[in-house]
Amino acid sequence: MNVHEIPTPAILVDDAVVNRNIRNLTEYAKQHRIDLRPHTKTHKSLEMARRQIEAGAVGLTVAKAGEADVMVAETDDLMVAYPALDAPRCQKLAHLAAGKTVRVAVDSIMAIDALASAAAAAEVTLGILVEIDAGFHRTGVQSASEALALAEQIDRARGVRLDGLMFFPGQINDPPEQQLDALGIISEQLNEIIGLWSSHGLEAAIVSGGSTPTAYQSHRIPALTEMRPGTYLYNDMDTVHSQACSLDDCAARLVCTVVSTAVPGQAVIDAGSKALTSDQANWDPQGGGYGYVVEHPEAKITRLSEEHGVIDVSTCENPPKLGDRVHVIPNHICPCINLQDFFWLHTEDGSVHKLPVDTRGRLS
Repeated sequence: MNVHEIPTPAILVDDAVVNRNIRNLTEYAKQHRIDLRPHTKTHKSLEMARRQIEAGAVGLTVAKAGEADVMVAETDDLMVAYPALDAPRCQKLAHLAAGKTVRVAVDSIMAIDALASAAAAAEVTLGILVEIDAGFHRTGVQSASEALALAEQIDRARGVRLDGLMFFPGQINDPPEQQLDALGIISEQLNEIIGLWSSHGLEAAIVSGGSTPTAYQSHRIPALTEMRPGTYLYNDMDTVHSQACSLDDCAARLVCTVVSTAVPGQAVIDAGSKALTSDQANWDPQGGGYGYVVEHPEAKITRLSEEHGVIDVSTCENPPKLGDRVHVIPNHICPCINLQDFFWLHTEDGSVHKLPVDTRGRLS
């Protein structure tokens, strides 16, 4: 099959761009002696995980135990960067820790006790990282004293091992040269906690953090030992806007067909909220927008229903015609991938190969 025969809407991934994105960040990480543990939430693909590991990643990051259950096929070293405290989740992670290194980030005594109980029952050890709130205000303890209290609880408990600290700087989406002050604040926060732990005889052997917008600034946090970017593999309009990449670095695009031009000044594509999600371009001062139409950059996707994407083409010198195929770079690629059962890999010889989204729907 060639690229023009793919049924739409479909995710098309450029093989050469993916390989370049992997190579560039791996080289940066090696240069600065920072371990790279990519988050698989972006691609949800064993094939892409395999490439990241083969390039030099120390392991993989997942959010949910169901994802971990699949991704252990590609690594013996997994980190679950999500609170696990319900019994089914903890039991599954403990089961996976038999013969594997499994670490979990926590921000509560309840989570520590639940994981310790599951691990002790399974006669395994789970590594635990204490999550701190580095400014995103989603999860994570709020103070050095709280981080110490959790660390001491982990150190006392049977079935778990204190491995270090975790944070997510999701609030930092500025261009790289404007990130230094925010990264400096996080660095001071980490140093305070590490110093407090040390004074109580505890060590943060792993300090895990990072995101795609901050990936190439990771060396600005000296205490950081590993980073967990995910989106960098495919990129999207959010990372373009943050100047973490260029349009040419966006490896994944949604191929769509124009199915209607009946209403003057607009075109309708066969991709609605069930393909592009409802993530808008909130950084756009003109408001809204659900993706970037590569062939018609002056066009704007203004409205989505479930199966329809309405594009304002009133300013296009050559608007798309009925039956045309267009490529849309989503604002946020990660949830778009999760809406697909498979994606199409476009190789340099022009051929396309159908690959599964292996952890699609693994939400528990």
